[in-house]
Amino acid sequence: MLMLPTQCTGAARRPFELAATALAALAFLAGGEARASFTENIGVDPTAMSLGNAVTADPPGTASIHFNPAGLSRLQGKWKSDTFFGASIKPYASFTQPEGFDIGGWKDDPVAGTSTGPVRQSIFLPGIGVPKAKLPFAAAAGLGFSFNQPGSPWTFGTATYVVQGVGIDRTTDPNDPARFDGQRVNIQRLVLASPSVAYKVSKTLSVGVSIPIAHQGFALDTDMRMPNKLLGIIGKLQDAWCGDNGNPVDTFAFGLCGGGKEGRLRPFNKIGGMHFEMTAPADPTINIGVLWEPSDRFSLGAVYQGGSQSVLTGKYTFNAEPMLDRFVRGMYSSLLGPVVASMFGFPTSIPAIQSGNVTMTLPYAEHIQVGLKVKPIDRVQLNVDANWSNWKRWDKLTFQFDKTINLLEMARVFGQADPSKLIIPRGYKNTINYNFGLQVKVTDAITLRAGYEPRKSSVGENKIDLISPLPDLTIKSIGLGYETREGLRIDAAASYASGKFDIPADGSCNLNCTNFFNAVYNPYAGLDVAGGIRIRYFGVTITKPF
Repeated sequence: MLMLPTQCTGAARRPFELAATALAALAFLAGGEARASFTENIGVDPTAMSLGNAVTADPPGTASIHFNPAGLSRLQGKWKSDTFFGASIKPYASFTQPEGFDIGGWKDDPVAGTSTGPVRQSIFLPGIGVPKAKLPFAAAAGLGFSFNQPGSPWTFGTATYVVQGVGIDRTTDPNDPARFDGQRVNIQRLVLASPSVAYKVSKTLSVGVSIPIAHQGFALDTDMRMPNKLLGIIGKLQDAWCGDNGNPVDTFAFGLCGGGKEGRLRPFNKIGGMHFEMTAPADPTINIGVLWEPSDRFSLGAVYQGGSQSVLTGKYTFNAEPMLDRFVRGMYSSLLGPVVASMFGFPTSIPAIQSGNVTMTLPYAEHIQVGLKVKPIDRVQLNVDANWSNWKRWDKLTFQFDKTINLLEMARVFGQADPSKLIIPRGYKNTINYNFGLQVKVTDAITLRAGYEPRKSSVGENKIDLISPLPDLTIKSIGLGYETREGLRIDAAASYASGKFDIPADGSCNLNCTNFFNAVYNPYAGLDVAGGIRIRYFGVTITKPF
């Protein structure tokens, strides 16, 4: 079985005094506004899941490599862990047109009154990319090893696991209104190897370090529209100036009619689509942990999980609808149109397809977590953790292309000054939250667990969108552990997370703002958007000596 070191009996006489001090420290750490995690620790280890990920002071087996590398010191001998996960992520949203809705004179958005449709899951396979198959749930597997010579203070280990996994596929319904804000989204970070070492400083104190080497994948496939007041006003001017059959005088003016009816601007029409698929094949970070266990009834733990500036490279494709191409061609075919078009930086034409290479820096947020374990009675254990994550680093995402994108030249007037770059604002916030876990040892072989995580979203309501539809979440988990006399352990867990949002018009400038310079990117400008997300996930770990 997994063995704990012999504990110091002197400190054991004071566990509840120590617990009170530790609880006060945790309360002080999280005393400010609690803004919780984005995607971290959603499904790394079933035992941790079932305890609300409050395991820094009681890290489970080889998963210590992630949660607190110092916990490897508790594993004597050689151990192997096999983990299997499944997850279903179901975001949803509905769109309502408020009273007084008006986008440059257009008062009826066809998206109003609709709701998003079915959602499937997708995964990012290293070396392959995102398969086209629509999955009812996403599956993953993990593997961990630890090595210790009996009597040695050193323990070594490595593990493979997923630390970040979001895969949303909305392609089942080609008319899904969410297609304008992430038809398919994948953000996945898979740790391929994590060389780790822990050292037992004394009978009660251990320290540890691990170096997770991760494959970071990112994919985004979305249609685009820009319901902006400028497009609406120009479209109304075209209708008034050109009429049904054009205007012969227009050739000597600005060319508003030169593109024909296909070149008339409509703020609610699809303007094109974009597809990205990028990877960072090997991105290392560092985890540093400390674990103090003065008695079996009480322990404290802390871990620092380092961040990184992951540089991703890959391919992009932009598809353009005829509307904007016909519009600019009409302007450049007139007398005065080229003057106005060049003032706004419009291209002379917009090809139907542009593709090439793209680079992006995707920050991976550093994370600090401290935890407490208390056993008020022999068979009952309480865990509580407080953690902080630096999601403020996701202020914006910048995509650097290998050439000028003609479609993006149309966005110069809205603040996209360099058409070889696409800047998507994010504006996320740093995070602090609590985790809680309860464990009851029913018999020597059977353990029951329960976890609770009230996560306040790092994606504030003023920044939420359908690419990252993560409002405040409540996560509830249950778990079961079974251990044989020979040392075989089977741990299973199931979790359910849910949250809702209700964003009035102009409530989020990543979603539905109508300001003139918020065209990139607010595909539901002026609409009220209500929705939420439901996440169901489960996992099983089998641990045995080898």
